[in-house]
Amino acid sequence: MTEPVKIQVSSETGPLEAVILHRPGPEVENMTPANAERALYSDILNLSVASEEYEQLKGVLEKVSMTFEIRDLLTGILGLPEVRENLVRRICCNEEICQAAEILTELPAEQLAGQLIEGVPLVKDNLTRFLSQERYLLKPLHNLFFTRDIAMAVNEQVMTGRMANRVRERESLIMEAIFTHHPLFGIAPWNPVTQESPASSKGVATMEGGDFLVAREDTFVIGTGARTSTQGIDFFLRRICETTRETRHVIVQELPRSPESFIHLDMIFTFLDRDACMVYEPIVFELNRFKTIHIETANGKVRKIEHEPNILAALKKLGMDLEPIACGGNSDPWIQEREQWHSGANFFAFAPGKVIGYARNIHTMNELNRYGFEIITAREVMKGVKSPDDYKRCVVTIAGSELARGGGGARCMTLPVKRTSQV
Repeated sequence: MTEPVKIQVSSETGPLEAVILHRPGPEVENMTPANAERALYSDILNLSVASEEYEQLKGVLEKVSMTFEIRDLLTGILGLPEVRENLVRRICCNEEICQAAEILTELPAEQLAGQLIEGVPLVKDNLTRFLSQERYLLKPLHNLFFTRDIAMAVNEQVMTGRMANRVRERESLIMEAIFTHHPLFGIAPWNPVTQESPASSKGVATMEGGDFLVAREDTFVIGTGARTSTQGIDFFLRRICETTRETRHVIVQELPRSPESFIHLDMIFTFLDRDACMVYEPIVFELNRFKTIHIETANGKVRKIEHEPNILAALKKLGMDLEPIACGGNSDPWIQEREQWHSGANFFAFAPGKVIGYARNIHTMNELNRYGFEIITAREVMKGVKSPDDYKRCVVTIAGSELARGGGGARCMTLPVKRTSQV
């Protein structure tokens, strides 16, 4: 049996030891153009192609760390009768189908895990259901392969996401149960859902992992926009103040609410190395109405809130001097916009200076190469032809013709739960 995983994430680039993933499955295909928007997609994906691309991501990560699949973790905890009953009832009542809980809890753990992820078909056994346009009683989790959003490891703690859209709430409930009850973890997450007002009220606290970056043990960079509210960031600030009297820094970046490619901070800004980051220049640097704010806490309270010119300027004042590398290069705004749309700024670092991203963003790749990142392919790494260990800096490219159309990149599809602390 795998040894328990002690949660530890104190940076975005520390050597990866354990990561949670989800292989796209039938839930991705259980969608039509008519309901794609409700599922938070702008298009429907080809599962066979998306699966091949996902295997490149997982294949690389398996070479450098332990990988865990949500379906396997969920099946594991559903084998525990009390956990199964409580989780199923919580999910069903949250989605206003409490009557379905009794039937679902009778299913074997593996089958039940599949139903909770892929959806429960609506049985047309009465007039109301017969006339319903819905295909599912419990809708598929189309977005589950974006594991980043549903939880955040914060040093030695975990915080579950408070999703901005109701269609993703079940993901957070599942992840909370996994962290709490699976023997690999056994940790009670910080949970904005139990602390704040219901999702239907104004000013609700929402927080998604795509907006949450751990710069270092005492410094966090958080985006606020369509998916993470200022109330969600205030919840995190309160938790910091309650759990430590040491100084902590939170850099908040306002984000545009449209287009949809700006939904999370990691779509315009990600860490690549101890001293380098990827930026989408028009939002991070150019003069605009989107504020950057530095919040400092100490001795259990907020000590300072002030404006900063941009994220990099704020981090530099804290001793983190980062070289910005431009998504799409820095010569043509049209190319920058095009590559940002296809998650060109969304890189996942599995070690300092060693990152994964989409091969399709060729101008971004060329810019990385100009800064000393050797470009190698996922297939080369998987076959053992090339190894990231042989390079000081490298970018491992994965295919992204389908996965990118889901609205996220390598960082979106990875939930790191343990990294080696950086010296």
